[in-house]
Amino acid sequence: MESNYHTLKRTDNQLLVVTHLCQLLTCITGFGGLIVPLILWATQKDRIEGMDSHGKAIINFQLSIIIYSIISAIFIIVGIGILMLIAIGIAAFILPIVNAIKASNGELPSYPLSLNFIS
Repeated sequence: MESNYHTLKRTDNQLLVVTHLCQLLTCITGFGGLIVPLILWATQKDRIEGMDSHGKAIINFQLSIIIYSIISAIFIIVGIGILMLIAIGIAAFILPIVNAIKASNGELPSYPLSLNFIS
């Protein structure tokens, strides 16, 4: 028997904001910027309106940051790797804050140069 019951998602912009800001855990502790948003997204995507799109954007951004950091580490030999790592660090700090503000206003996130791992 097929159920026609659909769960209603609730609006919780504050949780979306927290999910974006959890990325800053990497700046503070060295890890957690991928793990905590991943857990929040996986557990809340079916309950919170917008969590699926925000969570996917965050996970894609964090995975992109990891890939770009690895590439930058290789380019340290050439000399531009340090500059690339600085740029990545600035983006990894500023973009979650910008997107947390967007989330609080009910806007969709935007992480430029994110690779699309999860769509």
